[in-house]
Amino acid sequence: MTHLELFAGIGGFRQAIEKVCHDFGVPSKCIGFSEIDSKAHRTYCVNYNTEDEVDMGDIVAFTSNKANIMNLPYFDLLTGGFPCQTFSMMGEQAGFKEERGQMFFRIMDIIKVKHPRYILLENVKNLINHDKGNTISRILSELNKANYTAHLDIFNTHDFGLPQTRNRTLIFARKKDEGDFVFTKDVVKRAFVGIDKTKCLLNFYSSTIDILEPVVDEKYYLSSKIKPTILADGSAGFKSSSDIDMVIARPLTASMHKMHRACQDNYFSDLFIKSHGVKRPSTWMSKDELAMIPIRKLTPEEAFMLQGFPAYFATNSRNNGVPNGSLYKQAGNAVSVNTIYAVLYYLISNKIIEL
Repeated sequence: MTHLELFAGIGGFRQAIEKVCHDFGVPSKCIGFSEIDSKAHRTYCVNYNTEDEVDMGDIVAFTSNKANIMNLPYFDLLTGGFPCQTFSMMGEQAGFKEERGQMFFRIMDIIKVKHPRYILLENVKNLINHDKGNTISRILSELNKANYTAHLDIFNTHDFGLPQTRNRTLIFARKKDEGDFVFTKDVVKRAFVGIDKTKCLLNFYSSTIDILEPVVDEKYYLSSKIKPTILADGSAGFKSSSDIDMVIARPLTASMHKMHRACQDNYFSDLFIKSHGVKRPSTWMSKDELAMIPIRKLTPEEAFMLQGFPAYFATNSRNNGVPNGSLYKQAGNAVSVNTIYAVLYYLISNKIIEL
């Protein structure tokens, strides 16, 4: 399968495509990728062999010259997790009115010239409700006008062998002349349950304890000064449940390196980790007592694993000069590999995608 990865980040779509193609016994080839963030670009290039691929860089600059698009080699599948901040509940929800929201139309610039057989896009859960449904209606309308049949649903990473609650909208489209198809989270989940895990390249984890290292550098531990703030259940006007030692992690965020309260980010006690999840001190300790025991944040390697990547992706990147803050951002921005694998596995198994 040949594919083009847009807004590539650290290569979540590519990782899933390589794994699913391997498991079906067919070759995969990435013909090109776009990524504007220099540090994410470095992580991508140190973990994949991109020597013969088109490095598109800034997709806006690339697509501004139609010849660039025309000169792209043929590809079967276009993938992309286009910028989501303008559609997220956490932001101002400016949508298509903001520059980042316009990135979908740069995808369409490529689709209208290259006419790939298949399209798989990812965005935040709120994409479906944004602007009272007008945003997703416009996206589906654009795909329809380009001669594609498209379906979408919301998928949770936790359903696909990764211990993280992460809901994302996935849109799959194929050319109209290939007929309609079924694409829902339920049919994908049923197909995923039937996968022989012993013959699959994916990593499967049932709990955060499966990815937490028992010994890490001291720099990952919270200081005695910051722990009361991290553990607080909020302040006047803002109340939350700041639990630690979550068996199923909260959604990783691009800003987790800034260390939010435990109601937003993921923190773990040594008692939880070293007891292999048997002891969860937050169930019997007060917040003052918790502040007295060792508690740490995730390492970048663990964050990458929670998204389905090998830990060495983060290590390789750090060894090539990418700082931890950027690695956390990359993990938070990534698509979950297992989720994309599950979608592709269903589509291929049911011959909606033909290899």
